[in-house]
Amino acid sequence: MFKLLVIDTDCGIDDAQAILVALAAPHVRVLAATCVFGNASVDDVCQNVLRVLAVGQREQIPVFRGSAGPLLGTAGTDTPCDHFGTDGLGDVFKDKDPQWEAKIRREHAVSAMVRLVAENPAQVSICGPLWRSVIGMKRKRGLAITGDTGGKGNVSLCAEFNFAMDPEAAYVVLEEFLCPTYMATWEYACRNALSWVRCEDLTSQDTAASRFMKTATSRCWAYSQEALSKKRGLHFGAGFVSFDSYAVAACVDAGVVAESVRCPVRVELQGAMCRGMMVLDRVGRLKKQHSVTVFTKCNKDRLARLLLESLRQPPGSPDAGK
Repeated sequence: MFKLLVIDTDCGIDDAQAILVALAAPHVRVLAATCVFGNASVDDVCQNVLRVLAVGQREQIPVFRGSAGPLLGTAGTDTPCDHFGTDGLGDVFKDKDPQWEAKIRREHAVSAMVRLVAENPAQVSICGPLWRSVIGMKRKRGLAITGDTGGKGNVSLCAEFNFAMDPEAAYVVLEEFLCPTYMATWEYACRNALSWVRCEDLTSQDTAASRFMKTATSRCWAYSQEALSKKRGLHFGAGFVSFDSYAVAACVDAGVVAESVRCPVRVELQGAMCRGMMVLDRVGRLKKQHSVTVFTKCNKDRLARLLLESLRQPPGSPDAGK
């Protein structure tokens, strides 16, 4: 039986890798990709997703355009992510598709999610940042999402990128959704980074997917190496951290997660410093009935195998990595 998956994405470099992980899993059927603003504008995100699906020869998967901005006000960060560039994929691909808009389904991403869940009751898992797309939905299957737990932000003092971009939407999802919820947080990804040597092994295969990721990560690699040579600190440490891949990997193979904790959580909406921070209620003061599962330790060998398999596909596809 297939695991049915909807990938919600603000397709940056890590999202691209995550999508390839899902496409390579023989027991996973990707029903759709829903696109939202985040690493880039929603239009760039749509184009990035189409590019990744072309690399994986899965262009039949429908792509839907979602939110171009946060639930309330403006995005909670204007901090640039240098190595992601302005288009989310490092500004390294110059061959733009002039027909991309015609390939995006007319149905809105939220409507598509609601429909797909209704058509497949209690069967669909949704994986990704989620906040900007799933407001208004009630789910019964499961969510695998990103976030933070330790109050060490990557775009503000305390907030992780996805939470900072749309704190209100994150709050609503974690307060209102009672389905099983799993979190591959910023800290979890950073603690379980892969070495750049291992990344080089992944991207040295003679396949379109491998060449694509080698090109897409070239700016990340240079950014990391330049920072290390100048002894400048990096938020994500010295390794290769494909953030969204950790969430998708857990959907594809539960054995990737070696340890986790389960507790209620809440997103802070007030304050100049802590807005967007997620708080773990380890002592039950929130009196919430719903708890989430927060991943804490990863089986890195198992993760690396999934990433390796994702870049082995498909050996005969067009070389979109050049």
